[in-house]
Amino acid sequence: MTDSFNVVNASYVATAVNTSQYPEGDLQEIAFIGRSNVGKSSLINSLCRRNGLARTSGTPGKTQTINYFRITGKLPDDSRLEFMLVDLPGYGYAKRAQTSRAAWSKFIEEYWMTSTRLKLVCQLIDIRHPPMESDINVYRWLIEHGLTVQVVATKADKLAKSRIQQHVRTISAGISLPQLNPDGRIIAYSAVNSDGRNELLDVIKNILLK
Repeated sequence: MTDSFNVVNASYVATAVNTSQYPEGDLQEIAFIGRSNVGKSSLINSLCRRNGLARTSGTPGKTQTINYFRITGKLPDDSRLEFMLVDLPGYGYAKRAQTSRAAWSKFIEEYWMTSTRLKLVCQLIDIRHPPMESDINVYRWLIEHGLTVQVVATKADKLAKSRIQQHVRTISAGISLPQLNPDGRIIAYSAVNSDGRNELLDVIKNILLK
């Protein structure tokens, strides 16, 4: 697949821990979320082709902020399309206390429900394993609240190519994707070799141009 939309610039904008710190402006937002060890930072860096843009925490579940990045993409006619990439804190880390999980839920739900610029949530799930309860709960919450979701199966390079579609089908069945979102599909993504990158950028482009 040739590049029909590609990132030409990516820069950090702001970090927020409450609604008063959300950056101002009217740029559309594409949010990324997943379990704390799903490889979200690596995927964001791969998508933007900028190492170190999103920082990888040494302790899963430690990062508890919303991070905003301004992204400029180039369309085939050389015109530019700008949007905000929103890096949401990871969920489901086993050692997090119950009170912390409750605070996380309130914090993230507040963003999802109050951001008028949010156009797409990319939910990341590790392709090597069936979806966990937290993955299922997050996906169903998003769908039930009318948010557009693109499921991305990360770490595809960890599997033989012949097994990728089998694992994608397992994730699809686990989150009940065909029933909850009949038009949905899962993108298998590798931050190591960029498999799935063009496909995900194409989804983002189409959402932004709607």
